[in-house]
Amino acid sequence: MKKISITTDFDVFESIQELPEIIQYLMQEAIAIRKKAYAPYSNFKVGTALLLDNGKIILGSNQENAAYPSGLCAERVAIYQAGTLYPEAKIIKIAISAASGNSTTSVPIPPCGSCRQSIAEYEIKQNTPIEIYFMGEIGSIYKSDSLKNLLPLLFDKNFL
Repeated sequence: MKKISITTDFDVFESIQELPEIIQYLMQEAIAIRKKAYAPYSNFKVGTALLLDNGKIILGSNQENAAYPSGLCAERVAIYQAGTLYPEAKIIKIAISAASGNSTTSVPIPPCGSCRQSIAEYEIKQNTPIEIYFMGEIGSIYKSDSLKNLLPLLFDKNFL
């Protein structure tokens, strides 16, 4: 038997004001669309803003459904919309903000497992890393240079 070790590195920004200007804008867009999320069951709202290489910004918010798990997370709403509207464009940056109606989220909230797999599909398809910035309602923001930091042993088309 042998042991492997997998480590990841993240940049940590203590506030939105520390972010590069374009990321500040994306995060503000993610926060604004988060407030429009349809989350009557979990009361947990997530907003996402994607920046494409063609300059377009695509927004998404989580959409719940009483027939759980028929809803869809904010990240996948935005990613699938980008893939539909701009199939040739590359996703270069993602900003994510999450807030709970039950308590203040003051730690960065990363994408869920299903969203990580969906982001991985596009990162592999476009053969370009996607920068991912994520935060809670308040507090610091984490930056991952690639989805591979969040899902280092990812499943992709090469396994099929």
